[in-house]
Amino acid sequence: MSCDHCVRAIAKAVGALPGIAGVSVDLKAGTVTVEYDPARSPLDKIKSEIEDQGYDVVA
Repeated sequence: MSCDHCVRAIAKAVGALPGIAGVSVDLKAGTVTVEYDPARSPLDKIKSEIEDQGYDVVA
């Protein structure tokens, strides 16, 4: 992630998934924090959505 566009793209894509209560993207730290219901959007689905936006998920 390198700009505010990246932050908005990830927040919008992940936030649109079912069961997402909140998304926080920290550009400086290069992290994404997600409050979610794993029964509605499992972690693999969230990671996949971030990768679909063109970003790597390392953890």
